[in-house]
Amino acid sequence: MSGDDRRGFFKKMAGAAVGLAAADAVLAAPGAPVGTGVRETAVRKFQSSNFAIDLDGTMAGWLDSVEGGDATAEVVTEAPQEGCLRRKHLGNVKYEDMSISCGTGMSTAFYDWIQNFLGCGEKNTPRDGSIHATDLQFKELSRLDFFEALITEFSMPALDAASKDAAKMTLKFSPDHTRLKKGSGQVITPCASNKQKPWLPANFKLQIADLDCTHVNKVEALTVKQKVARDQVGSEREPFQLGPLEFPNLVVTLAESFAQSFYDWHESFVIKGMNDAGAEKTGTLEFLTPNLAQVLFTINFFGLGIFRLTSDKSEAGADAIKRVKAEMYCESMTFSFGKGTAAC
Repeated sequence: MSGDDRRGFFKKMAGAAVGLAAADAVLAAPGAPVGTGVRETAVRKFQSSNFAIDLDGTMAGWLDSVEGGDATAEVVTEAPQEGCLRRKHLGNVKYEDMSISCGTGMSTAFYDWIQNFLGCGEKNTPRDGSIHATDLQFKELSRLDFFEALITEFSMPALDAASKDAAKMTLKFSPDHTRLKKGSGQVITPCASNKQKPWLPANFKLQIADLDCTHVNKVEALTVKQKVARDQVGSEREPFQLGPLEFPNLVVTLAESFAQSFYDWHESFVIKGMNDAGAEKTGTLEFLTPNLAQVLFTINFFGLGIFRLTSDKSEAGADAIKRVKAEMYCESMTFSFGKGTAAC
């Protein structure tokens, strides 16, 4: 496979799937030429429609999207020797960070990887694994193996009580190196049960100590980051170095008529300056199933401190509910998954 084929492989395959699906629809239309069935089968045979991940050889679940992992090399331009000619050569090989998104139904090992990452980075240990691209019958078309991968970013989606879209979490990780291989053609079965629980951004419950959060209708996306440095001297790879975890602010929107407890905290914490560690708060954010009966995931917040409270623009005669946005810093977060979330 050429370098161009490798570059952005999974991204291209996902885009190609859309075009090929459209081609299938045309070929299956009334009046299609003789041999449509053969052509349709051929098109579907090379269509990559599903992606699965394994960790350390054990299947961890289906993915919604995959990107990155490509090998690139630096181009070094030498100083001119004679005339105007400047020779060029390749330097060290680098491997792009990988990004995946998924819903519920991943394995316990997958969620444990995230939990360990948020443990102040102390347990962010390297993992080996593979991304499997399959056709519509779940037969493996290709496999991208990754080695000594460290999580660099974990994101939970923005929440909105009015949203009806499916929610997805995103994980980014930095591999030491990758290898792209031809698929085995065998059927991939990541889980004993491939069924995932529906997950909507509208179904959540926020609780913050001593605050009324019952009318919070929006929570902005949460992204935790950690820098990973991998030095290389010549052909030798040096041990990786981890930077400190970077936790996001907790930003919520709620009806102004139910925001008095936030105003009181803002008055005390910001204006009066009563903002020592004892005045900070803890909280939890639960991501719920559509019937609100089960908790899919929980984010725990520690060391919350409000620093901004702003109101919507006021307009005379407006019918809309007036809302306020509260912004709080967060010193640390933890992640856990609820009973029944893992399908593997």
